[in-house]
Amino acid sequence: MRLRHLLLPLLALPLLTACVNDGATYEIDGTREHTLAVIREQPYFWDSKVELFVVVSRMPACLRRHSLGTGTEKTRVEIWQVPSGAFIVRAGKRLYATETQTCEGFARLDAEPAEGMGELRGVFRLRKGEWVFVKETAPGAEDAEE
Repeated sequence: MRLRHLLLPLLALPLLTACVNDGATYEIDGTREHTLAVIREQPYFWDSKVELFVVVSRMPACLRRHSLGTGTEKTRVEIWQVPSGAFIVRAGKRLYATETQTCEGFARLDAEPAEGMGELRGVFRLRKGEWVFVKETAPGAEDAEE
Protein backbone atom coordinates (compact mmCIF):
# COMPACT_ATOMS: atom_id res chain seq x y z
CA MET A 1 0.00 0.00 0.00
CA ARG A 2 2.79 2.42 0.90
CA LEU A 3 4.63 1.64 -2.36
CA ARG A 4 1.59 2.69 -4.38
CA HIS A 5 1.53 6.09 -2.67
CA LEU A 6 5.18 6.62 -3.57
CA LEU A 7 4.93 5.27 -7.12
CA LEU A 8 1.98 7.38 -8.25
CA PRO A 9 3.70 10.79 -7.82
CA LEU A 10 6.83 9.45 -9.53
CA LEU A 11 4.79 8.36 -12.54
CA ALA A 12 3.22 11.83 -12.81
CA LEU A 13 6.59 13.61 -12.69
CA PRO A 14 7.44 13.20 -16.42
CA LEU A 15 4.06 14.66 -17.32
CA LEU A 16 4.81 17.86 -15.44
CA THR A 17 8.33 18.38 -16.77
CA ALA A 18 7.15 19.05 -20.34
CA CYS A 19 5.16 22.14 -19.29
CA VAL A 20 6.49 25.66 -19.84
CA ASN A 21 6.12 28.31 -17.15
CA ASP A 22 8.82 30.95 -17.27
CA GLY A 23 9.52 34.59 -17.94
CA ALA A 24 12.23 37.12 -18.68
CA THR A 25 12.49 40.86 -18.00
CA TYR A 26 13.67 43.94 -19.88
CA GLU A 27 14.75 46.68 -17.45
CA ILE A 28 13.80 49.89 -19.27
CA ASP A 29 15.82 52.38 -17.18
CA GLY A 30 18.32 49.84 -15.94
CA THR A 31 16.24 49.55 -12.77
CA ARG A 32 13.89 46.86 -11.55
CA GLU A 33 11.16 49.43 -10.95
CA HIS A 34 10.54 50.18 -14.68
CA THR A 35 10.25 46.97 -16.71
CA LEU A 36 8.58 44.95 -19.41
CA ALA A 37 8.44 41.22 -18.82
CA VAL A 38 7.17 38.42 -21.04
CA ILE A 39 5.74 35.33 -19.36
CA ARG A 40 5.12 32.02 -21.12
CA GLU A 41 2.64 29.48 -19.75
CA GLN A 42 1.87 26.02 -21.13
CA PRO A 43 -0.66 24.46 -18.77
CA TYR A 44 -0.91 21.08 -20.52
CA PHE A 45 2.09 19.05 -21.66
CA TRP A 46 0.15 17.55 -24.58
CA ASP A 47 -0.70 20.99 -26.02
CA SER A 48 2.00 22.64 -28.13
CA LYS A 49 0.42 26.08 -27.60
CA VAL A 50 2.00 28.50 -25.15
CA GLU A 51 0.08 31.43 -23.65
CA LEU A 52 2.11 34.65 -23.83
CA PHE A 53 1.68 37.62 -21.49
CA VAL A 54 3.42 40.98 -21.22
CA VAL A 55 3.73 42.53 -17.79
CA VAL A 56 4.30 46.29 -17.84
CA SER A 57 5.41 48.01 -14.65
CA ARG A 58 6.64 51.33 -13.34
CA MET A 59 6.74 50.78 -9.63
CA PRO A 60 5.26 51.91 -7.36
CA ALA A 61 2.80 53.67 -9.70
CA CYS A 62 1.53 50.77 -11.79
CA LEU A 63 1.74 47.10 -12.69
CA ARG A 64 -0.43 45.32 -15.26
CA ARG A 65 -0.48 41.99 -17.10
CA HIS A 66 -1.81 41.84 -20.69
CA SER A 67 -2.40 38.79 -22.90
CA LEU A 68 -0.45 38.47 -26.14
CA GLY A 69 -2.46 35.41 -27.17
CA THR A 70 -1.00 32.03 -27.99
CA GLY A 71 2.21 31.03 -29.69
CA THR A 72 4.62 28.15 -29.65
CA GLU A 73 7.51 27.49 -27.30
CA LYS A 74 9.82 29.19 -29.83
CA THR A 75 7.71 32.31 -30.58
CA ARG A 76 9.93 35.41 -30.47
CA VAL A 77 8.63 38.62 -28.89
CA GLU A 78 10.20 41.89 -30.09
CA ILE A 79 10.09 45.13 -28.09
CA TRP A 80 10.14 48.44 -30.00
CA GLN A 81 9.99 51.91 -28.42
CA VAL A 82 8.41 54.81 -30.25
CA PRO A 83 9.52 58.45 -29.66
CA SER A 84 6.52 59.15 -27.37
CA GLY A 85 7.88 56.54 -24.93
CA ALA A 86 5.19 53.94 -25.68
CA PHE A 87 6.14 50.42 -26.75
CA ILE A 88 5.18 48.21 -29.65
CA VAL A 89 5.28 44.49 -28.91
CA ARG A 90 5.51 42.05 -31.82
CA ALA A 91 4.59 38.49 -30.81
CA GLY A 92 5.00 36.37 -33.92
CA LYS A 93 2.94 38.26 -36.53
CA ARG A 94 0.71 40.08 -34.02
CA LEU A 95 1.38 43.68 -32.99
CA TYR A 96 0.34 45.41 -29.76
CA ALA A 97 0.88 48.89 -28.32
CA THR A 98 1.40 49.46 -24.60
CA GLU A 99 2.74 52.10 -22.23
CA THR A 100 4.22 52.36 -18.75
CA GLN A 101 2.80 55.69 -17.58
CA THR A 102 -0.43 54.14 -16.25
CA CYS A 103 0.19 50.53 -17.45
CA GLU A 104 -3.45 50.43 -18.58
CA GLY A 105 -2.97 51.38 -22.23
CA PHE A 106 -2.90 48.23 -24.32
CA ALA A 107 -4.28 47.68 -27.83
CA ARG A 108 -3.86 45.27 -30.72
CA LEU A 109 -2.64 46.92 -33.91
CA ASP A 110 -3.88 45.86 -37.35
CA ALA A 111 -0.62 46.86 -39.06
CA GLU A 112 2.69 48.59 -38.41
CA PRO A 113 2.21 52.28 -37.57
CA ALA A 114 2.59 54.63 -40.56
CA GLU A 115 5.23 56.62 -38.64
CA GLY A 116 7.29 53.47 -38.10
CA MET A 117 7.97 50.94 -35.38
CA GLY A 118 10.44 53.14 -33.51
CA GLU A 119 13.67 51.76 -32.10
CA LEU A 120 14.19 48.05 -31.49
CA ARG A 121 15.07 47.58 -27.81
CA GLY A 122 15.51 43.82 -27.94
CA VAL A 123 13.95 40.40 -28.34
CA PHE A 124 12.58 37.83 -25.91
CA ARG A 125 13.53 34.40 -27.24
CA LEU A 126 14.88 30.96 -26.41
CA ARG A 127 18.63 30.82 -25.97
CA LYS A 128 20.13 27.43 -25.11
CA GLY A 129 16.73 26.26 -23.89
CA GLU A 130 16.19 29.26 -21.60
CA TRP A 131 13.71 32.13 -22.16
CA VAL A 132 15.77 35.35 -22.11
CA PHE A 133 15.68 38.98 -23.18
CA VAL A 134 18.42 39.80 -25.68
CA LYS A 135 19.06 43.53 -25.69
CA GLU A 136 19.57 45.20 -29.06
CA THR A 137 23.02 46.74 -29.34
CA ALA A 138 23.77 49.86 -31.32
CA PRO A 139 25.39 49.26 -34.72
CA GLY A 140 29.15 49.12 -34.29
CA ALA A 141 28.93 48.67 -30.50
CA GLU A 142 30.49 45.23 -30.73
CA ASP A 143 33.43 46.67 -32.67
CA ALA A 144 33.94 49.44 -30.10
CA GLU A 145 34.17 46.91 -27.27
CA GLU A 146 36.92 44.84 -28.89
